[in-house]
Amino acid sequence: MPVGAYVLIQTEVGKAGTVAATLAGIEGVDTAETVIGPYDVIAKVSGATMDEVAQRFQQGIRGVEGITRTLTCEIVHL
Repeated sequence: MPVGAYVLIQTEVGKAGTVAATLAGIEGVDTAETVIGPYDVIAKVSGATMDEVAQRFQQGIRGVEGITRTLTCEIVHL
């Protein structure tokens, strides 16, 4: 069963659309949507293991220009 996480993202003013579009093109990012509220973008990331999800975050998401802060929420199945 694949594992995943939601990444809540704050961006620089006016960069949410660009950040979401960039994230959508990264392997392992299932969705990246702009939202209204304390965060500007929410992305769903998946992989075979949580380590793979973390690597995708470190290698892909963290390097996107315009991101100022993230909060990662691992998906659990209760």
